[in-house]
Amino acid sequence: MSAPTLAPAPPDTWWRRHRSMVLIGCALAVAMGVVIVLGGGGTQRAGTLDPDNPTNNGAQALARVLGDHGVDVTVVRSADELETADPGPGTTVLVTSTDLLGRSTTERLLEDASTARIVVAGAGPGLVDALGSSALPDQVRVGSRAAGCDDPLFADLTIEVGHALAYPGGDGCFVGPEGSLVVERSGVTLFGADEALRNDRVLRADNAAVVVRLLGQDSRLVWYLPSIDDLRGDDGVSLSTLLPRWLKPGLWLGAIVVVALILWRGRRLGPLAAEPLPVVVKAIETTRSRGRLYRKAGDRGHAAAALRDAARTRAAERLRLGVTDSEALVRDLARHLGRPEAEIAALLGPHAPAPATDKDLIVLASELAALDREVRRT
Repeated sequence: MSAPTLAPAPPDTWWRRHRSMVLIGCALAVAMGVVIVLGGGGTQRAGTLDPDNPTNNGAQALARVLGDHGVDVTVVRSADELETADPGPGTTVLVTSTDLLGRSTTERLLEDASTARIVVAGAGPGLVDALGSSALPDQVRVGSRAAGCDDPLFADLTIEVGHALAYPGGDGCFVGPEGSLVVERSGVTLFGADEALRNDRVLRADNAAVVVRLLGQDSRLVWYLPSIDDLRGDDGVSLSTLLPRWLKPGLWLGAIVVVALILWRGRRLGPLAAEPLPVVVKAIETTRSRGRLYRKAGDRGHAAAALRDAARTRAAERLRLGVTDSEALVRDLARHLGRPEAEIAALLGPHAPAPATDKDLIVLASELAALDREVRRT
Protein backbone atom coordinates (compact mmCIF):
# COMPACT_ATOMS: atom_id res chain seq x y z
CA MET A 1 0.00 0.00 0.00
CA SER A 2 1.52 3.26 -1.10
CA ALA A 3 1.84 6.22 1.30
CA PRO A 4 -0.67 9.01 0.83
CA THR A 5 0.69 11.99 -1.02
CA LEU A 6 0.42 15.43 0.50
CA ALA A 7 -1.36 18.21 -1.40
CA PRO A 8 1.03 20.87 -2.69
CA ALA A 9 1.22 24.01 -0.58
CA PRO A 10 -0.44 27.05 -2.10
CA PRO A 11 1.99 29.46 -3.72
CA ASP A 12 3.37 32.27 -1.55
CA THR A 13 1.74 35.15 -3.41
CA TRP A 14 1.97 38.89 -2.68
CA TRP A 15 -1.63 38.93 -1.35
CA ARG A 16 -0.91 36.17 1.19
CA ARG A 17 2.15 38.02 2.48
CA HIS A 18 0.56 41.50 2.76
CA ARG A 19 -3.17 40.91 3.15
CA SER A 20 -3.17 41.82 6.87
CA MET A 21 -1.54 45.20 6.18
CA VAL A 22 -3.94 45.89 3.32
CA LEU A 23 -6.97 45.08 5.46
CA ILE A 24 -5.72 47.32 8.30
CA GLY A 25 -5.11 50.18 5.87
CA CYS A 26 -8.61 49.83 4.39
CA ALA A 27 -10.15 49.84 7.87
CA LEU A 28 -8.27 53.02 8.80
CA ALA A 29 -9.34 54.72 5.57
CA VAL A 30 -12.98 53.83 6.20
CA ALA A 31 -12.77 55.09 9.79
CA MET A 32 -11.24 58.41 8.69
CA GLY A 33 -13.93 58.82 6.04
CA VAL A 34 -16.67 58.24 8.63
CA VAL A 35 -15.09 60.80 10.98
CA ILE A 36 -14.78 63.37 8.20
CA VAL A 37 -18.36 62.86 7.02
CA LEU A 38 -19.87 62.90 10.50
CA GLY A 39 -17.71 65.67 11.85
CA GLY A 40 -17.68 67.93 8.79
CA GLY A 41 -21.21 69.15 9.18
CA GLY A 42 -20.27 71.92 11.60
CA THR A 43 -17.03 73.07 10.02
CA GLN A 44 -18.76 75.58 7.80
CA ARG A 45 -19.99 77.50 10.84
CA ALA A 46 -16.85 77.14 12.97
CA GLY A 47 -14.56 79.72 11.41
CA THR A 48 -12.52 82.44 13.05
CA LEU A 49 -14.64 85.07 14.83
CA ASP A 50 -17.78 83.09 14.09
CA PRO A 51 -20.54 83.72 16.67
CA ASP A 52 -21.43 80.02 16.59
CA ASN A 53 -17.85 78.89 17.24
CA PRO A 54 -17.16 77.99 20.91
CA THR A 55 -13.43 77.33 20.39
CA ASN A 56 -10.62 79.74 21.21
CA ASN A 57 -10.69 81.54 17.85
CA GLY A 58 -14.48 81.82 17.77
CA ALA A 59 -16.68 84.64 19.09
CA GLN A 60 -19.57 82.81 20.72
CA ALA A 61 -18.84 84.38 24.11
CA LEU A 62 -19.19 87.90 22.71
CA ALA A 63 -22.46 87.04 20.96
CA ARG A 64 -23.91 85.69 24.20
CA VAL A 65 -22.74 88.68 26.24
CA LEU A 66 -24.37 91.06 23.76
CA GLY A 67 -27.55 88.99 23.92
CA ASP A 68 -27.51 89.17 27.72
CA HIS A 69 -27.29 92.98 27.42
CA GLY A 70 -30.51 93.04 25.42
CA VAL A 71 -28.98 93.24 21.94
CA ASP A 72 -30.76 91.25 19.25
CA VAL A 73 -27.93 89.44 17.42
CA THR A 74 -28.75 88.32 13.86
CA VAL A 75 -26.13 86.28 12.01
CA VAL A 76 -26.04 86.52 8.20
CA ARG A 77 -23.62 84.57 6.04
CA SER A 78 -24.07 85.98 2.55
CA ALA A 79 -24.77 89.25 0.78
CA ASP A 80 -28.31 88.12 -0.03
CA GLU A 81 -29.02 87.36 3.63
CA LEU A 82 -27.69 90.78 4.57
CA GLU A 83 -30.05 92.41 2.11
CA THR A 84 -32.95 90.34 3.47
CA ALA A 85 -32.04 91.35 7.05
CA ASP A 86 -32.67 94.97 5.98
CA PRO A 87 -30.32 96.76 8.42
CA GLY A 88 -31.60 100.27 8.95
CA PRO A 89 -31.51 102.98 11.60
CA GLY A 90 -30.92 101.67 15.10
CA THR A 91 -28.86 98.74 13.76
CA THR A 92 -25.14 98.02 14.00
CA VAL A 93 -23.63 95.85 11.28
CA LEU A 94 -20.50 93.98 12.36
CA VAL A 95 -18.37 92.53 9.56
CA THR A 96 -15.81 89.80 10.28
CA SER A 97 -13.91 87.46 7.92
CA THR A 98 -13.07 90.53 5.86
CA ASP A 99 -10.65 88.59 3.67
CA LEU A 100 -13.73 87.24 1.83
CA LEU A 101 -14.97 90.72 0.96
CA GLY A 102 -14.40 91.93 -2.60
CA ARG A 103 -15.18 95.22 -4.27
CA SER A 104 -18.63 94.11 -5.38
CA THR A 105 -19.63 92.79 -1.94
CA THR A 106 -18.21 95.92 -0.30
CA GLU A 107 -20.35 98.07 -2.54
CA ARG A 108 -23.40 95.95 -1.69
CA LEU A 109 -22.59 96.26 2.02
CA LEU A 110 -22.40 100.05 1.85
CA GLU A 111 -25.63 100.15 -0.17
CA ASP A 112 -27.67 97.70 1.91
CA ALA A 113 -26.51 99.16 5.25
CA SER A 114 -26.37 102.80 4.20
CA THR A 115 -28.57 103.92 7.11
CA ALA A 116 -27.02 101.57 9.68
CA ARG A 117 -23.83 101.86 11.69
CA ILE A 118 -21.13 99.68 10.12
CA VAL A 119 -18.20 98.27 12.14
CA VAL A 120 -15.53 96.28 10.26
CA ALA A 121 -13.21 94.10 12.35
CA GLY A 122 -9.75 93.56 10.88
CA ALA A 123 -10.13 95.59 7.70
CA GLY A 124 -6.98 94.93 5.65
CA PRO A 125 -5.38 97.06 2.94
CA GLY A 126 -7.62 95.72 0.17
CA LEU A 127 -10.85 96.53 2.01
CA VAL A 128 -9.59 99.94 3.13
CA ASP A 129 -8.72 100.73 -0.49
CA ALA A 130 -12.19 99.56 -1.59
CA LEU A 131 -13.69 101.96 0.95
CA GLY A 132 -11.91 104.82 -0.82
CA SER A 133 -9.21 105.51 1.78
CA SER A 134 -5.56 105.91 0.82
CA ALA A 135 -4.25 105.48 4.40
CA LEU A 136 -3.54 101.74 4.32
CA PRO A 137 -3.01 99.93 7.64
CA ASP A 138 0.08 98.15 8.93
CA GLN A 139 0.23 94.94 10.96
CA VAL A 140 1.80 95.83 14.33
CA ARG A 141 2.51 94.20 17.66
CA VAL A 142 0.40 95.85 20.35
CA GLY A 143 0.40 94.23 23.76
CA SER A 144 -1.49 96.49 26.16
CA ARG A 145 -2.60 99.94 24.96
CA ALA A 146 -4.74 102.65 26.55
CA ALA A 147 -7.49 104.48 24.66
CA GLY A 148 -5.67 107.82 24.58
CA CYS A 149 -8.59 109.68 23.00
CA ASP A 150 -11.43 112.02 24.02
CA ASP A 151 -14.20 109.65 22.94
CA PRO A 152 -16.29 108.93 26.09
CA LEU A 153 -17.14 105.52 24.63
CA PHE A 154 -13.62 104.26 25.39
CA ALA A 155 -12.62 106.58 28.22
CA ASP A 156 -10.19 105.02 30.74
CA LEU A 157 -10.25 101.65 28.92
CA THR A 158 -7.25 99.52 27.99
CA ILE A 159 -7.14 96.95 25.21
CA GLU A 160 -4.77 93.97 25.18
CA VAL A 161 -4.05 91.97 22.02
CA GLY A 162 -1.02 90.38 20.45
CA HIS A 163 -1.18 91.83 16.94
CA ALA A 164 -3.55 94.30 15.32
CA LEU A 165 -3.98 96.52 12.27
CA ALA A 166 -2.99 100.14 12.94
CA TYR A 167 -4.56 102.80 10.74
CA PRO A 168 -2.38 105.87 10.12
CA GLY A 169 -3.50 109.12 11.69
CA GLY A 170 -4.11 110.31 15.22
CA ASP A 171 -7.86 110.86 14.85
CA GLY A 172 -8.93 107.55 16.42
CA CYS A 173 -8.64 105.73 19.71
CA PHE A 174 -5.99 103.39 21.11
CA VAL A 175 -3.36 105.47 19.38
CA GLY A 176 0.22 104.31 19.01
CA PRO A 177 3.29 105.28 17.00
CA GLU A 178 1.99 103.40 13.96
CA GLY A 179 -1.58 104.70 14.10
CA SER A 180 -4.94 104.04 15.76
CA LEU A 181 -6.70 100.75 16.34
CA VAL A 182 -10.19 102.26 16.11
CA VAL A 183 -10.88 104.91 13.46
CA GLU A 184 -13.71 106.05 11.25
CA ARG A 185 -13.20 106.16 7.49
CA SER A 186 -15.90 107.04 4.94
CA GLY A 187 -18.64 106.59 7.54
CA VAL A 188 -17.38 103.11 8.53
CA THR A 189 -15.79 102.30 11.89
CA LEU A 190 -12.61 100.26 11.43
CA PHE A 191 -11.62 98.08 14.39
CA GLY A 192 -8.10 96.82 13.87
CA ALA A 193 -7.83 94.81 17.12
CA ASP A 194 -10.13 92.01 15.96
CA GLU A 195 -8.33 89.58 18.31
CA ALA A 196 -10.25 91.22 21.16
CA LEU A 197 -13.44 89.55 19.86
CA ARG A 198 -12.08 86.03 20.28
CA ASN A 199 -13.27 83.74 23.07
CA ASP A 200 -9.78 83.40 24.54
CA ARG A 201 -9.01 87.15 24.44
CA VAL A 202 -12.29 88.84 25.27
CA LEU A 203 -11.70 88.70 29.04
CA ARG A 204 -8.21 90.21 28.94
CA ALA A 205 -7.79 93.73 30.31
CA ASP A 206 -10.84 95.78 29.22
CA ASN A 207 -11.41 93.92 25.95
CA ALA A 208 -14.96 92.90 26.90
CA ALA A 209 -15.93 96.48 27.82
CA VAL A 210 -14.39 97.82 24.60
CA VAL A 211 -16.21 95.46 22.24
CA VAL A 212 -19.51 95.63 24.14
CA ARG A 213 -19.46 99.43 24.05
CA LEU A 214 -18.46 99.37 20.41
CA LEU A 215 -21.12 96.90 19.29
CA GLY A 216 -23.88 97.33 21.88
CA GLN A 217 -24.89 100.92 21.19
CA ASP A 218 -27.97 99.85 19.22
CA SER A 219 -30.69 97.39 20.12
CA ARG A 220 -29.96 95.26 17.06
CA LEU A 221 -26.69 93.80 15.79
CA VAL A 222 -26.40 92.17 12.37
CA TRP A 223 -23.29 89.97 12.36
CA TYR A 224 -22.20 89.66 8.73
CA LEU A 225 -19.80 86.89 7.72
CA PRO A 226 -19.10 87.26 3.96
CA SER A 227 -19.16 84.22 1.72
CA ILE A 228 -16.74 83.43 -1.05
CA ASP A 229 -19.71 82.46 -3.24
CA ASP A 230 -20.73 86.14 -3.41
CA LEU A 231 -17.51 87.20 -5.12
CA ARG A 232 -17.50 87.95 -8.83
CA GLY A 233 -14.82 87.02 -11.32
CA ASP A 234 -13.26 90.50 -11.32
CA ASP A 235 -13.23 90.79 -7.51
CA GLY A 236 -10.18 90.51 -5.37
CA VAL A 237 -7.37 92.72 -4.29
CA SER A 238 -4.40 93.75 -6.35
CA LEU A 239 -0.83 92.92 -5.48
CA SER A 240 -0.10 96.54 -4.64
CA THR A 241 -2.72 96.56 -1.89
CA LEU A 242 -1.20 93.49 -0.23
CA LEU A 243 2.34 94.87 -0.18
CA PRO A 244 3.55 97.10 2.65
CA ARG A 245 3.66 100.81 1.97
CA TRP A 246 7.45 101.05 2.20
CA LEU A 247 8.03 98.38 -0.48
CA LYS A 248 7.09 100.51 -3.50
CA PRO A 249 9.60 103.32 -2.72
CA GLY A 250 12.13 100.60 -1.91
CA LEU A 251 11.65 99.01 -5.33
CA TRP A 252 12.11 102.37 -7.05
CA LEU A 253 15.23 103.02 -5.02
CA GLY A 254 16.59 99.56 -5.86
CA ALA A 255 15.96 100.13 -9.59
CA ILE A 256 17.80 103.47 -9.47
CA VAL A 257 20.74 101.87 -7.67
CA VAL A 258 20.94 99.06 -10.26
CA VAL A 259 20.91 101.53 -13.17
CA ALA A 260 23.57 103.67 -11.47
CA LEU A 261 25.71 100.56 -10.87
CA ILE A 262 25.43 99.54 -14.53
CA LEU A 263 26.47 103.01 -15.71
CA TRP A 264 29.35 103.17 -13.22
CA ARG A 265 30.74 99.74 -14.06
CA GLY A 266 30.27 100.25 -17.81
CA ARG A 267 32.15 103.53 -17.72
CA ARG A 268 34.89 102.06 -15.57
CA LEU A 269 35.48 99.05 -17.81
CA GLY A 270 35.52 101.07 -21.02
CA PRO A 271 35.79 99.57 -24.52
CA LEU A 272 37.44 96.23 -25.18
CA ALA A 273 41.20 96.35 -25.76
CA ALA A 274 43.32 93.78 -27.60
CA GLU A 275 46.27 92.52 -25.57
CA PRO A 276 49.02 90.08 -26.51
CA LEU A 277 48.75 86.62 -25.05
CA PRO A 278 51.02 86.00 -22.06
CA VAL A 279 52.32 82.80 -23.70
CA VAL A 280 53.17 81.80 -27.23
CA VAL A 281 50.71 79.32 -28.70
CA LYS A 282 51.89 77.35 -31.70
CA ALA A 283 49.79 77.61 -34.83
CA ILE A 284 49.47 73.84 -35.09
CA GLU A 285 47.94 73.71 -31.59
CA THR A 286 45.39 76.35 -32.49
CA THR A 287 44.56 74.53 -35.73
CA ARG A 288 44.12 71.19 -34.04
CA SER A 289 42.02 72.69 -31.26
CA ARG A 290 39.77 74.42 -33.74
CA GLY A 291 39.50 71.23 -35.76
CA ARG A 292 38.44 69.29 -32.64
CA LEU A 293 35.80 71.92 -31.95
CA TYR A 294 34.49 71.66 -35.51
CA ARG A 295 34.42 67.88 -35.27
CA LYS A 296 32.65 67.91 -31.91
CA ALA A 297 30.06 70.35 -33.21
CA GLY A 298 29.65 68.43 -36.48
CA ASP A 299 29.90 71.71 -38.44
CA ARG A 300 31.35 70.40 -41.70
CA GLY A 301 30.20 73.47 -43.64
CA HIS A 302 32.17 75.80 -41.40
CA ALA A 303 35.25 73.59 -41.55
CA ALA A 304 35.03 73.36 -45.34
CA ALA A 305 34.65 77.15 -45.60
CA ALA A 306 37.82 77.60 -43.50
CA LEU A 307 39.78 75.17 -45.69
CA ARG A 308 38.61 76.86 -48.91
CA ASP A 309 39.34 80.34 -47.57
CA ALA A 310 42.89 79.32 -46.64
CA ALA A 311 43.41 77.68 -50.07
CA ARG A 312 42.16 80.82 -51.86
CA THR A 313 44.49 83.03 -49.81
CA ARG A 314 47.55 80.88 -50.59
CA ALA A 315 46.69 80.63 -54.30
CA ALA A 316 46.23 84.42 -54.60
CA GLU A 317 49.60 85.02 -52.90
CA ARG A 318 51.45 82.56 -55.09
CA LEU A 319 49.93 83.92 -58.29
CA ARG A 320 50.44 87.51 -57.08
CA LEU A 321 46.82 88.36 -57.82
CA GLY A 322 46.42 90.72 -54.87
CA VAL A 323 43.00 91.37 -53.36
CA THR A 324 40.36 89.89 -55.66
CA ASP A 325 36.99 88.24 -55.35
CA SER A 326 36.47 84.50 -55.34
CA GLU A 327 34.96 84.25 -58.83
CA ALA A 328 37.85 86.18 -60.42
CA LEU A 329 40.30 83.98 -58.54
CA VAL A 330 38.60 80.85 -59.90
CA ARG A 331 38.86 82.15 -63.49
CA ASP A 332 42.54 83.16 -63.13
CA LEU A 333 43.44 79.94 -61.39
CA ALA A 334 41.74 77.78 -64.06
CA ARG A 335 43.48 79.69 -66.83
CA HIS A 336 46.85 79.42 -65.07
CA LEU A 337 46.54 75.68 -64.43
CA GLY A 338 44.79 74.85 -67.68
CA ARG A 339 41.93 73.09 -65.93
CA PRO A 340 38.18 73.52 -66.45
CA GLU A 341 36.71 76.47 -64.60
CA ALA A 342 33.81 74.36 -63.27
CA GLU A 343 36.26 71.95 -61.67
CA ILE A 344 38.10 74.74 -59.86
CA ALA A 345 34.77 76.37 -58.84
CA ALA A 346 33.66 73.09 -57.25
CA LEU A 347 36.76 73.27 -55.04
CA LEU A 348 37.22 77.00 -54.32
CA GLY A 349 34.10 78.75 -55.61
CA PRO A 350 31.90 80.80 -53.26
CA HIS A 351 28.93 78.58 -54.11
CA ALA A 352 30.71 75.26 -53.74
CA PRO A 353 28.58 72.69 -51.90
CA ALA A 354 29.34 71.80 -48.28
CA PRO A 355 30.43 68.23 -47.60
CA ALA A 356 27.62 65.99 -46.38
CA THR A 357 29.77 63.49 -44.45
CA ASP A 358 33.14 63.33 -42.75
CA LYS A 359 34.45 61.28 -45.67
CA ASP A 360 33.48 64.05 -48.11
CA LEU A 361 35.27 66.58 -45.89
CA ILE A 362 38.45 64.48 -45.93
CA VAL A 363 38.25 64.14 -49.75
CA LEU A 364 37.83 67.92 -50.05
CA ALA A 365 40.87 68.55 -47.83
CA SER A 366 42.95 66.16 -49.93
CA GLU A 367 41.89 67.79 -53.22
CA LEU A 368 42.64 71.28 -51.83
CA ALA A 369 46.08 70.09 -50.71
CA ALA A 370 46.75 68.64 -54.19
CA LEU A 371 45.58 71.90 -55.78
CA ASP A 372 47.91 73.85 -53.50
CA ARG A 373 50.87 71.65 -54.52
CA GLU A 374 50.01 72.07 -58.18
CA VAL A 375 49.90 75.85 -57.85
CA ARG A 376 53.21 75.81 -56.00
CA ARG A 377 54.88 73.75 -58.75
CA THR A 378 53.71 76.03 -61.55
